[in-house]
Amino acid sequence: MRLGDAKKTDGRAGRLLRALLAVLVVAAVVVPLVAAARPDIPAPAPAPALPLTAATLEKTYEANRANAELASKMARAHGDRHRAEADRRLAAPDRHLLSYDGRGEGRATEVFGDLAHAHRVAILVPGSDTTLDTYERFRAGADALHRRLTREAPAGTAVVAWLGYTTPGTISTTVLTPDRADEAAPALRDLVAGLRALTGPDTGLSVLCHSYGTVVCARAADGLDADDLVLLASPGTGADTAAGLDTRARVWAARGADDWIADVPHTSAHLFGTTIGFGTDPVSPAFGARVFAAGDAGHSDYFTPGSVSLANLARIVLGESTEVTRVRHP
Repeated sequence: MRLGDAKKTDGRAGRLLRALLAVLVVAAVVVPLVAAARPDIPAPAPAPALPLTAATLEKTYEANRANAELASKMARAHGDRHRAEADRRLAAPDRHLLSYDGRGEGRATEVFGDLAHAHRVAILVPGSDTTLDTYERFRAGADALHRRLTREAPAGTAVVAWLGYTTPGTISTTVLTPDRADEAAPALRDLVAGLRALTGPDTGLSVLCHSYGTVVCARAADGLDADDLVLLASPGTGADTAAGLDTRARVWAARGADDWIADVPHTSAHLFGTTIGFGTDPVSPAFGARVFAAGDAGHSDYFTPGSVSLANLARIVLGESTEVTRVRHP
């Protein structure tokens, strides 16, 4: 490397470090104030978990709907109409909840389709700022994917929307570190293992991860019993290469042309005893993923009906790898 190039690299690293420190300082001041302004919302403890089998699915759905209905009443009595409405929607008779917890920011796992008889299953893992209060936005993407799958294959597909961890805020210290992902990874592994046991070894399981959710999936990848691992709008995974994820799954990656995540520095640094940033860009040739087209998608547009990205995601879930529109690096 020439001296001039080395100086440029050092300069970029210095600017990144200053930017990360600025975000940390702002988040350290702002986030605690925001959190303190929002009182805890009362909610019942989750319904007791039943073994995940075809025979117990309906009982599980019923128990979690009842829990969501009670949570809605408690939130309304507490004066939080927004959360009460979010809980009420989840308690509707047509909602199929594998799990539900209305406490705090909230968690939920919702099923679209006939899970017990599915031959192809997609598990969606959300990114930052996804809570019960914003859940409908996440759910809309899962619903759009299920509709697309049903159109392509009228029987035998299901989608599982997994809000199974406390996501970080977009403007926060936690979104810059893998801490939340480390906490979430065991639960994601358990979910996928449970789905594999329910649906059988021949069922295709695809885990579709968005934004910070790609960090969660990367942390869970070792031991994740999935056939495909899809990284959408990733800030990086913490791994230098797809092989470094140590997974048997096919690793895919995509980023839309209008996604602001492209401007996030794909690097990492060790500060204050923790890792800040997530390293190599998964859509770069150096990472080695199967990069596919996402059109002009913005950061929240990958599951938009009629989009290039949704069409390709459906092909991946259906096992139609040769039909996926790939992006060839020069």
